[in-house]
Amino acid sequence: MPGEAARRAMRARAAVATALSADGRTVFPRLASAPPLTLRQTGPHTVHLVSTAAGPLGGDRLALDLDLAPRTTLELGSVASTLVLPGDGESEMLVTARVGAGATLRFSPEPTVLAAGCRHRLLVRLTLEGDAAVFWREEIVFGRYDEESGRCHARFDVTRDGRPLLRQEFTVGDPAIDASSAVYGTARCVGTTFLTTPAKGPAVAPGVAVLPLAEGGTLVSALAADAVELRGRLEWGERTAVDGDDSVAYGGDGPASGLQ
Repeated sequence: MPGEAARRAMRARAAVATALSADGRTVFPRLASAPPLTLRQTGPHTVHLVSTAAGPLGGDRLALDLDLAPRTTLELGSVASTLVLPGDGESEMLVTARVGAGATLRFSPEPTVLAAGCRHRLLVRLTLEGDAAVFWREEIVFGRYDEESGRCHARFDVTRDGRPLLRQEFTVGDPAIDASSAVYGTARCVGTTFLTTPAKGPAVAPGVAVLPLAEGGTLVSALAADAVELRGRLEWGERTAVDGDDSVAYGGDGPASGLQ
């Protein structure tokens, strides 16, 4: 029916805001949910996204706003992977985060899986003040088991004190370029971690690179055959960025499984 796709499409916005209590604790004066983006506080400064509906599906527009007051802390994760499904048109997920001076944000949801046939945009706009500390990990899986990847255009913008810190874009799911050895080759997953911690120096290992940013901070980028290998490679890069030791055990096809 003509109106079916329109009825299916969702417009949803969820939000988290932190504040500093009189005794120095992080509190959440705002925790607003809108299915499928449902937020649950799971610790003193931890919030998890719980999916309460399928998707995003084609045509959906979802947004998540994070607003951290100075000297507060937020750790945000998810209880499961996000499965992006095909539908009527392109879906979108926009994450906007403002991190005040001295605040700490750790953003590490489970991977985004691009089901065959989907068309998706993933947009991140991150604004930092002063000495804000951020750990931001994104993982994308190219389709479910034994299926082709859907399409995704991802953009990640970071600004600190009004100055650009990182601008990054990439596209997944274009058969003309995905299989190129200069792009993804045989990889089935791509991931990045942005850290405000300055890297001790660049480091490279099979499938992963640790790159210091010109204006401070570090970008870890990795490719892998599956989500488990991708997580291991990102964790190796994250540890190398912080410790400055790229001689940490790195086994065969990926980082040693004992790395945490």
